[in-house]
Amino acid sequence: MRGGPSVLGMVLAGGEGKRLMPLTASRAKPAVPFGGGYRLIDFVLSNLVNGGITRICVLTQYKSSSLDRHLATTWRLAGLTGDYVTPVPAQQRLGPRWYLGSADAVYQSLNLVRDEQPDHIVVFGADHVYRMDPQQMLQAHIESGAGVTVAGIRVPREQAAGFGVITTASDGRRVADFLEKPADPPGLPGDPTRVFASMGNYVFSTKVLVDALQRDADNPSSRHDMGGDIMPMLAGSGQAMVYDFDDNRVPGETERDHGYWRDVGTLDSYYEAHQDLISVHPVFNLYNRHWPIFTHPAQLPPAKFVAGGIASESMVSAGCIVTGQVTQSVLSPGVVIEEGAVVQGSVLLDGVRVGRGAVVRRAILDKNVIVPPGATIGVNPQRDRELYTVSAEGVVALAKGQRVD
Repeated sequence: MRGGPSVLGMVLAGGEGKRLMPLTASRAKPAVPFGGGYRLIDFVLSNLVNGGITRICVLTQYKSSSLDRHLATTWRLAGLTGDYVTPVPAQQRLGPRWYLGSADAVYQSLNLVRDEQPDHIVVFGADHVYRMDPQQMLQAHIESGAGVTVAGIRVPREQAAGFGVITTASDGRRVADFLEKPADPPGLPGDPTRVFASMGNYVFSTKVLVDALQRDADNPSSRHDMGGDIMPMLAGSGQAMVYDFDDNRVPGETERDHGYWRDVGTLDSYYEAHQDLISVHPVFNLYNRHWPIFTHPAQLPPAKFVAGGIASESMVSAGCIVTGQVTQSVLSPGVVIEEGAVVQGSVLLDGVRVGRGAVVRRAILDKNVIVPPGATIGVNPQRDRELYTVSAEGVVALAKGQRVD
């Protein structure tokens, strides 16, 4: 924000993503491909850059090579203006240890804060699918005078056990407590059927964050987690506010996709988020040119449909060749569907080849998986469970380059 308060963006991108296995077997969760040509981290970075926050440190740790490469090839901002997106690996600046939690990741990276000397620090997660203007949240934070503002999304109370839940005071804005995946949380003031789920996005006044991180580091019983430790600490001292995500308006959005946010932390949520993309009036619209999601496009020729190949209710990326039949699916760059093959309700990542006469249903195939002619995936549940990873909802997932029998 030129001429206004200085802001440093910090993106937490060090998580292992165990629940997304096998997609995270060889890459960090924020580097997992999504929606054809994107990576999960492209969504948070696009939101920050579109919102005018253009000095961004991405804190990495586990299996970060593909993430680092993606940041280097895609997120190169203009150097003359001082803008940057830079990966910051765990550096053990405070001793021979890796990050102990999200708060510790920021604490071990406070040298970045000292170098930049911002007025405010925006700390966002790296692995959610959504559009949000962070500038609106920043302004709400400044106007409230809070030490920290956390973004909250309203979800049904019965879903609270899957989230960090923000309980508010009677004004509906001041955070009274932060509960980690509670079984029976109180509802919102005026709406007892819903709760505020934390989106993992925070705006801090710099001094408040630095002081809180120091106190947390000195606490031997802390888990060193932003939601589990820092937020309760600041809520207890009356310094925390919640920002209602429903108040955020993004240029080009429709009523249908307003307020869309998905934590794609499991195979089923990852699969369902892809299904949200492909309807005639998508629940999440990748085609909003007023708030684009940026990435590095593959240097490939256009998709080609030959010998009667068809795709309906699907997204087909550059470099794909479709000779078979594709429905309700997302094909990433370079996918080949051979003659007579059938792909239904599936997500195929880069370089997948489905052989002649093969059938793939309700599946996620990671990069470079080759389905031999006549093979089936998602047709025989018992056999699939013996050979592959199958989610709770029956989605079959294959790892990068995994052999298909």
